[in-house]
Amino acid sequence: MRITGYRSLITQHAWGRPIGDVNGVIGAGVTEVPVLIVETDSGLCGIGLGAHREIDRVFPAVEGEDPRAVASLYDRMLAHVFKSGHSGATFGAVGALDMALWDLKAKMAEEPLWRTLGARDRFVPAYASGLDIGLDDEQLIGLYTRYAELGFSSGKLKGGNDVDHDIRRLLAVREVLTRNSRNPAMMFDANESWNRKQAVRYISAIESRLDLTWIEEPVRRWDAAGHAVVGRSVKAAVATGENLTGLEQFRPLFDADAVDVVQTGSIWGITHFLRVAAVAHSRDLSVSPVGYNANPLAHAAAAVPNHLSTEVQDLSFPIGLTVDQQIGDGGIVLGDSPGLGITVDEAAVAVLNGDASWTVPAGPHVRPDRAGLRLVAE
Repeated sequence: MRITGYRSLITQHAWGRPIGDVNGVIGAGVTEVPVLIVETDSGLCGIGLGAHREIDRVFPAVEGEDPRAVASLYDRMLAHVFKSGHSGATFGAVGALDMALWDLKAKMAEEPLWRTLGARDRFVPAYASGLDIGLDDEQLIGLYTRYAELGFSSGKLKGGNDVDHDIRRLLAVREVLTRNSRNPAMMFDANESWNRKQAVRYISAIESRLDLTWIEEPVRRWDAAGHAVVGRSVKAAVATGENLTGLEQFRPLFDADAVDVVQTGSIWGITHFLRVAAVAHSRDLSVSPVGYNANPLAHAAAAVPNHLSTEVQDLSFPIGLTVDQQIGDGGIVLGDSPGLGITVDEAAVAVLNGDASWTVPAGPHVRPDRAGLRLVAE
């Protein structure tokens, strides 16, 4: 079997609520989901999810190759673009291709990817997350009540602008999740919006009212020294890494003992996650994949020994995608369909129209002018 070509399409995910973080909110609650379909000479196709605008630059590295050589092809893709670097959009294309190749490899073996990767159990522990900064209190409680009904006992909230507001919401969601645990794990995501000392003051104020399990991205993604300062100054664990593109970018965090929960973005692919997880395991650190549509990294998470919990951001899937997995018992139950278990209805996707982009001028992918420059915690 050889790789012969690809098809690229964009579907949409209707969240049914405003979504966003401290950097901005998408009020319409509809976002785009790029889908990459890798073709082979046998007619079998592999599915990869995530933005892949640089696909034309990366694809020659795998064209004509046997898709089963996934790890080698991953390195071949990185080598193919090494002069200009593989960060940003380029790494997104590498990740989408890598995901599609793993999907093909498992389909050729006629088994789900979690089996191909060596997992014993199809159940993946998870935590509830809602990209929820744009919700009012009633909407927030309603969302996490639905999660609680599905057995979730841990949750993560977005925030970072108003400490009293955030404490109130954390306590309210914690109360909802006590349905399943006497001591729910509560996490908080600041999305790189603070400076070091601001982060310490803000987190300390939260910790005066409740036990915070981890603080996520308190400072800029590359600030290893800053993450280390925060980690030494608060009780909560420090979680970060979702926006790092390449294993080498994690090295400063590891060397500075600046991270406790190692995260990877689902859009960066399967091989990236596996390699980061292996290095984290060598340092006795746990890993926690950041959520994305259809939870593609759940298959890989099921196969690594140091997986802590996978983020679940929503309970539905994008338009035109059928996904063989169930959300329940506080986690993800993976199915038996070959590969990632994702089927694409291209006809349903083809009729979609309208702007569903994450990259709207108001954010949340646009960093605010005064992020990290405030003198007080709010």
